[in-house]
Amino acid sequence: MVALRLFLALTLVLGLAYPAALWGLAHLLFPRQAEGSLLRQGDKVVGSALLGQDFRSPRYFHPRPSATGDFPYNPMASGASNLAPGNPKFLRQVEARARAYREENGLPEGFPVPMDAVTASASGLEPYISLENARLQARRVARARGLPEAKVLDLVRRHLEGRQLGLLGEPRVNVVLLNLDLDRLQREGP
Repeated sequence: MVALRLFLALTLVLGLAYPAALWGLAHLLFPRQAEGSLLRQGDKVVGSALLGQDFRSPRYFHPRPSATGDFPYNPMASGASNLAPGNPKFLRQVEARARAYREENGLPEGFPVPMDAVTASASGLEPYISLENARLQARRVARARGLPEAKVLDLVRRHLEGRQLGLLGEPRVNVVLLNLDLDRLQREGP
């Protein structure tokens, strides 16, 4: 009987009260993030600022590779490839991605490619790329959209986010937000 009472008490506290308190606190302190940081165009949800999307057209900045398998950026399959840096399969993957990156961005053979352009994030869902990666893609995007490269680079600079808390990570650019702004810029005109 004691075990049953303990089970019920713990279920109520840890299974209901604690999650409800965290949910309420999250909605109070971080309402946008608690709702998924959804991005809208009018009444339509077009994505989340927290999840990458599979942009492949030359008109868009490309995100980090996704490790989620056949359906890139699928949050239901979040996870890394778990291949070690010395694994031959991983090395072949990185080499192939580097060749493709150089080719699509008009870079010479052997040109150093940013690490985030050829490796997936731990979750496989990362919406961010490095500033260097964004700068290297800017010429391709500008050419494909018929925009001056300086205008595209200015948009990149406006989307640059600093280190978290001023010291964690590297400055980065959210590809989803950047690409949505590129579309908005072209819809609205100069």
